[in-house]
Amino acid sequence: MMNAEKTGKGEKPERVEARPPVAAKIQELHARRAKATAGGGPERLAAQKAAGKLTARERVDALVDDDSFEEIDLLVETRATDFGLDKKYMAADGVVTGFARVNGRPVCVFAQDFSVAGGSLGLSHAMKICKAMDLAISAGVPVIGLCDSGGARIQEGVESLGGYAEIFYRNVQASGYIPQISAILGPCAGGAVYSPALTDFVFMIEGTSHMFITGPDVVKAATGETCDFETLGGAMTHAKRSGVAHFIAGSEHDCFRQIRELLDYLPQNCKEKPKPAMTADDPRRESAFLDEVAALDPKKSYRIQDVIREIGDGHQFLQVHRNFARNLICGFIRLDGESVGVIGNNPDVLSGALDIDASEKGARFVNLCDSFNIPILTLVDVPGYWPGVQQEHGGIIRRGAKLLYAYARATVPKVTVVLRKAYGGAYDVMSSKHIRGDVNFAWPSAEIAVMGPQGAVNILYKAELKAAKDPERRRAELVAEYTAKFASPYQAARHGYVDEVIEARLTRPKVVRALHFLKGKKVATLPKKHGNIPV
Repeated sequence: MMNAEKTGKGEKPERVEARPPVAAKIQELHARRAKATAGGGPERLAAQKAAGKLTARERVDALVDDDSFEEIDLLVETRATDFGLDKKYMAADGVVTGFARVNGRPVCVFAQDFSVAGGSLGLSHAMKICKAMDLAISAGVPVIGLCDSGGARIQEGVESLGGYAEIFYRNVQASGYIPQISAILGPCAGGAVYSPALTDFVFMIEGTSHMFITGPDVVKAATGETCDFETLGGAMTHAKRSGVAHFIAGSEHDCFRQIRELLDYLPQNCKEKPKPAMTADDPRRESAFLDEVAALDPKKSYRIQDVIREIGDGHQFLQVHRNFARNLICGFIRLDGESVGVIGNNPDVLSGALDIDASEKGARFVNLCDSFNIPILTLVDVPGYWPGVQQEHGGIIRRGAKLLYAYARATVPKVTVVLRKAYGGAYDVMSSKHIRGDVNFAWPSAEIAVMGPQGAVNILYKAELKAAKDPERRRAELVAEYTAKFASPYQAARHGYVDEVIEARLTRPKVVRALHFLKGKKVATLPKKHGNIPV
């Protein structure tokens, strides 16, 4: 504040001390902030630490760039008054919300505070999360949720349920518009599980994270089944069996490291492309290792992950859903610095055949890449769909069609390489030219046919083999003839279904060139509200 009289030239204005009322207001502000940031108090924060868990604010600090977090709604309190809530103080209503930077990129983040009423969700708690999500949508930035909650706040009744539904609605509206990431850092039960399930990626911590609709006691009472938290809804259960969890971490710090790594492959929103990275890896690099894979006996298995790493920049590969449906591998690589989603049949598991879980896993990943302008590289070595009564009764027709639907709908650049087997309907599904793969390559070792030579010969020449003096010798001759004519890449190439048959060692430079060419790809789609995917 300055003296009202004019000061002479060169004279400094007289400083007036702040009046006591202003100082008191600032003191009150600091006191309110301190109370709101104290969480559930020393005892409950100590209990959080004793459980091997970070506090909500420690989690935010560990995830985001240093000194970048700006908290919003710090002073929000519950408006509920029943069951003595009007006499309780719940710091920040049990959730920390705000915006920050991760690897220099703006994001919105919320972290539930288990030390405050078990992180339970009431209406004010929910609306804080909704405000952070609304900010993320309007700013076009990713939103990251750090979940650690006992569930709905029972004292608030239907208002807590309404709060959940408000969050679910925003999850759906944000889907495909901004990346959504959930980290389960403690319990997540009941209706709370549906918000993470609606997001793009779910992270869980071994030994700490648990997700389930109903807990072990309710399961026991309802079905008679006995289980514990870990077997019912632990990290490995959801990573390996249900497929709910995309990434598993050994600790919270490991989880945050993985989230930062994942974000580097994603754009800020659907209107942008992922930011390229600098690479020292020569885009023209050839690979003798891939020649060795191509020379393998067709009956020999190998890990498709090794092929993927050989193609990618610096041999780096961020695998998604590592433990789930391991017959189909999905994840991210970089090619000449550009982010690329890669999908490959894995001959090391179920011979690389497609089953229900693999189809749904692949469909979800294709949809994600298409939503966020990430080109797709498909590596094909598929003998077909996995047979069996369980698969048929489980809905392989309906659920297997999801992968076909996703590929046919995707408009991002799609490059396909047939490595070895590509049989039957699975050949069509795996980004074939017929469902609009943009550039399709095949190794000389590729076998593209309706079915394997042995099965085809047994059907086509059944009568001749039955009448032959030496059936086994004649079968071998027919198999060789069928393989040469039908189970090779050349008939497909003759019809233009394969754009080029390439030496395996040239896979990386060929794919890099194709993706560079396809950068400006535009696709006109039919005017409609949306399709009806076979859910």
